Amino acid sequence: MPSISTTFDAHLEAILALRNQEPLIRELGERLVACLRCGNRIFLCGNGGSAADAQHIAAEMVCRFETRRRALPAIALTTDTSALTAIGNDFGFERVFARQVEALARPGDLLIGISTSGNSGNVIAAVEQADAMGVITLGLLGGTGENAGGKLRGLCHHALVAPSPVTARIQECHILIGHIWCGMIDAAFAE
Repeated sequence: MPSISTTFDAHLEAILALRNQEPLIRELGERLVACLRCGNRIFLCGNGGSAADAQHIAAEMVCRFETRRRALPAIALTTDTSALTAIGNDFGFERVFARQVEALARPGDLLIGISTSGNSGNVIAAVEQADAMGVITLGLLGGTGENAGGKLRGLCHHALVAPSPVTARIQECHILIGHIWCGMIDAAFAE
């Protein structure tokens, strides 16, 4: 078990490494703002902690982050237990997000696929479905080395890879990135 101090150090190292991607984080945040300004919607999906991050980020967009503004259309595809279980039962777990994308998304919308490994089968299927429908795809991924971002890195229109081999550090980077984007959205839509 690493010490608390070692965990703090690893967290800070991963977060500080994100500074190298500041222009990309800004560019992708601007894409989210542009998507919403055009009247389109943002969909998010992921598994486990990434499912929680999808829900968290969607809630910040629908409600608000820090600034009073109008509600914005963001949907976490991880929350409808009836749809998830029906689709999982009838089509298999790999289709739980893709089937919802097929039903709900339209060209110009944006799908954020969150996967710390970049290899989550159901997120891959959702990204492929979205791409086939003219939905913009953004991968919020993780890892280091030549396999960083996994399969999703090459499938998404845009990919942002949190630079760590440790799932917990990747998730900490993802929620920080999500909060940065939500701050940009708040500023763009402030009353």
